[in-house]
Amino acid sequence: MTVEPNDVEVIRADALAGIPHGFLGRRGGVSTGIYAGLNVGLGSDDDRAALAENRRRVVAAVKPGTTLATVHQVHSAIAVTADAFADEARPHADALVTDRPDLLLGILTADCVPILFADAQAGVVGAAHAGWKGALGGVVAATVDAMEALGADRVRVAAAIGPCIGRASYEVDDAFLARFCTDDPHNERFFLAGRRAGHHQFDIEAYVVARLAAAGIPRIEALGLDTYANEHRFFSYRRATHRGEPGYGREISVIGLPA
Repeated sequence: MTVEPNDVEVIRADALAGIPHGFLGRRGGVSTGIYAGLNVGLGSDDDRAALAENRRRVVAAVKPGTTLATVHQVHSAIAVTADAFADEARPHADALVTDRPDLLLGILTADCVPILFADAQAGVVGAAHAGWKGALGGVVAATVDAMEALGADRVRVAAAIGPCIGRASYEVDDAFLARFCTDDPHNERFFLAGRRAGHHQFDIEAYVVARLAAAGIPRIEALGLDTYANEHRFFSYRRATHRGEPGYGREISVIGLPA
């Protein structure tokens, strides 16, 4: 993992070396108040001009001259082939793939797991938003399948997991644990006893690593950065909720193809 020290912080994964990409946090943006920093969430009530400038800065920091493509995320396992979607016409999905070098794929998160994928040989990249529903529902496998439909081969795909809520910060209840163990009893290994009776600490990053491995991805890098615990670096939905704040910002993870 490398971090480029400029106005917009760009965190890059070694597994995706040579591929234009970055996991961006809240540093370097123009939003203010509870959204202070590089908020890119079109679903927030942040100032529209600030959002547009922040999204422009994302493209400039990672791959200038490309078009940023994002989706209307709905915690699904739907992966789509990207186009230059207008903001108001973004498809409802949680992953994008492309073989077009003029696009920069973007996934928004604020505790959920961002995953970036690349098959450099085939010239195919992907980005997925894996909240617990999407991760459990199969968004990883859907993304890999969509990449292969464009000519990728999963045995060549590298994947990197960006900033997400860490196990120490992610407390869940018995019903949540039961849902995962009903799907697969081996999922119990991703939970530790919580600090309160009837509660558990969920390692969603490790769970997503396991889903990537199960999908046949040979190279996986997890950055181990906790969005909840790093207030000045990342937005966090759970942190904002615990504080009773009226909204929360979203960070973005992006990937494109070499020129």
